[in-house]
Amino acid sequence: MIIHKSHSKTDLTELINNLNLRIVFSHQDNKKNIQDKLSEFLKNKKINIEKNNFYKIKNRDDLILFLQTKNPKKSLTIKEKEDVMKICKSIIQYCKNNYDLDCCDYSTLKEIEDDMDFIKQFGDIPSVRRCCKLLKDDINFSGNSFTPLISPQIQKDLEQKNKIKKIYPAKLLIRYSTPEDPIIVYFD
Repeated sequence: MIIHKSHSKTDLTELINNLNLRIVFSHQDNKKNIQDKLSEFLKNKKINIEKNNFYKIKNRDDLILFLQTKNPKKSLTIKEKEDVMKICKSIIQYCKNNYDLDCCDYSTLKEIEDDMDFIKQFGDIPSVRRCCKLLKDDINFSGNSFTPLISPQIQKDLEQKNKIKKIYPAKLLIRYSTPEDPIIVYFD
């Protein structure tokens, strides 16, 4: 079986761990070794796959199909990502300048809306998520919902980060205060 080249070593190890596949690998193994072990494992007809996985893989055939197709996390080429980042910078500039069209690269609101409709599909990129969040405060786009499409893996990571932020609020202790009277600054 040929595994698509867009799956990295890290992606394959995460897949094995998240699906609880019975494949023994070392972190010293390279991508080729892990691919060989995975291919050998898939020769078995009976495979137990973790039911609640964010890959939405239910059986052996789904796993094979997932491995043979392009990695959904790697949907952008370098050139496409540069274009998306350029659009994000322009939209962020528009938002930082009080949503004023005169202070940005755009001439109409329709151009911004078209660009947002294009980039919101790349919600795994933090700048795209930031653009969507900033444009929610714009009264010109109050009827539009620019919700970024985020892959389940990134969504899970974001939820874990938010959980940690809620448990441990950020505190800054300034060094040049007296021990009896420290100055504590809270960020909300």
